[in-house]
Amino acid sequence: MTPVENRELSLARLMAVVFLPFAAGYFLSYLYRTVNAVIGDDLALEVGLSAGELGLLSSAYFVTFAAAQIPLGIYLDSHGPRRVETVLLAIAALGAFLFSLGYGLWSLVAGRALIGLGVAACLMGSFKAMSEWFPPDKLPLMNGLVVAFGGLGAMVATAPTEAVVAAVGWRSGFVVLAVATACVAVLIFVVVPERERAGASEPLSHRIGGLRGIFASRAFWQIAPLAAFSQGSFLAIQTLWAGPWLRDVAGLDSRALSFVLLAGAAGFVVGNIGAGLAAERLARRGVQPLTVAAAGMAGFMVLQAVVILEWTSAPTLLWFVFGGFGTTGVLAFAVLARTFSSELAGRANTAQNLLIFATAFALQWGMGEIINIWPANADGTYAQVGYQAAFGFALVLQVSAFAWMFACRERKNRVVS
Repeated sequence: MTPVENRELSLARLMAVVFLPFAAGYFLSYLYRTVNAVIGDDLALEVGLSAGELGLLSSAYFVTFAAAQIPLGIYLDSHGPRRVETVLLAIAALGAFLFSLGYGLWSLVAGRALIGLGVAACLMGSFKAMSEWFPPDKLPLMNGLVVAFGGLGAMVATAPTEAVVAAVGWRSGFVVLAVATACVAVLIFVVVPERERAGASEPLSHRIGGLRGIFASRAFWQIAPLAAFSQGSFLAIQTLWAGPWLRDVAGLDSRALSFVLLAGAAGFVVGNIGAGLAAERLARRGVQPLTVAAAGMAGFMVLQAVVILEWTSAPTLLWFVFGGFGTTGVLAFAVLARTFSSELAGRANTAQNLLIFATAFALQWGMGEIINIWPANADGTYAQVGYQAAFGFALVLQVSAFAWMFACRERKNRVVS
C-alpha cells in the first residue's frame, strides 16, 4: 500500500485497518502461548514427558520469542510493523503445522520454537502500530485493548480448546491454527496502511546505538525488572502451571479445570481493559501510568500469596481475579512509549519484552524443576509443597524488584530536590 499519514484516517477507519488486524495477530499469539495449559496432559501422556520436560517444551516458545526481541525492535523501527509481522506470522504458521506432526520431545520443541519466533512481533508490532497511528493520550487504552484480544485468545485456549481436543485431537487443532495464522498474515499485509519511514536507510550501527542508549537508561531500569518478574511469573503460571495446580491442589477434573482457566482468561480481558481505562482517566488527574502499574503489580503479588497459601474454596473467583491483576504490568509499555522518542519506541518496548519473555522461559522451566525436587504421587500428580516452593520463589523475585523500583524512585527524588 502507498504510504499515508494518520491525519487522513478517521478513528473508525484506524480501528478497522490498524487495530483489528494487529489485534487478530495477538489473539493467535496468546492462544498459542496458553494452549499447553489445556493440552499438557495429553502431550505428557502421548509422548511420555516428565514435569521438567513439559516445562521445557512449553517454554521453548519463550526462548525464541525472547531471542527475537532485539533484532525485532530494530526492524520495527526501520521497516515498520506491517512488513515485519507479515513475515513472522508466516513462520508461526509453519511452526504450528510442524508441531501437529511432532511425535517426540525434540520435534515438538522445534515446532513450538518456530511458533514462538513467528508470533514474536504480535504484541510489539501492535504497540508500535498504535504509537504510530493513535494519539499519545490514547496509548494506554489502545494497548490495553490489544492485550484484551490476547485474553480472548487465552479464553479460546481453555474450555473451547478442551472441547476441540476431545472431538478431533490436538494435532488437527494445530492444523487449523496454522491455516488461521497464514490468513491473518495475508490480512495484515493487504489491509494495514504503511507510513513513510527513513529508518530503513539508517546505518545498522546507528540503530544499535539507539538500543544501547535504552539499556543504559536509568528510567528503563527503574521499572524493567519489576515488569519482567511480574509478567514473567504471570506467563509462566497462566500458560502452563495453572492447569496442574488446579488439578493437584484444588482437586479439579479436566472439564472443571478448563472452565476455571476460562474464568482466568476472562479476568485477563477485563483487567486489560480496566487497567487501560484507569490509566487514561487517572492521567487526567495527574496520576502517572507508572503509579497505576505499580499498584496493579502489588495487587498481583497479593494474589500469588493467596495461591501459595492454597486457598481453594472458590477457584473460579480466585483465578478470575488472578487474571485481572496479572496483566497490569503491561502498562509498563505505555510508560516506556512516553519516556523515549517515537523513533525508539519499538526498541524500547522490545527491550522490555526481551526481559519479560526471558524471565518467563526461566521461570516456567525452573518451576518444573523445582516441582521435580519432590517425588510425584502414586497417581502421577505432583507434590503440593513443590508448587508452594516454585510459586514462592517467583514471588520473592517480584517483591525484590518492587523494592528496587521504589529505591530508584527515592534516589531520583533526592537528586531532583
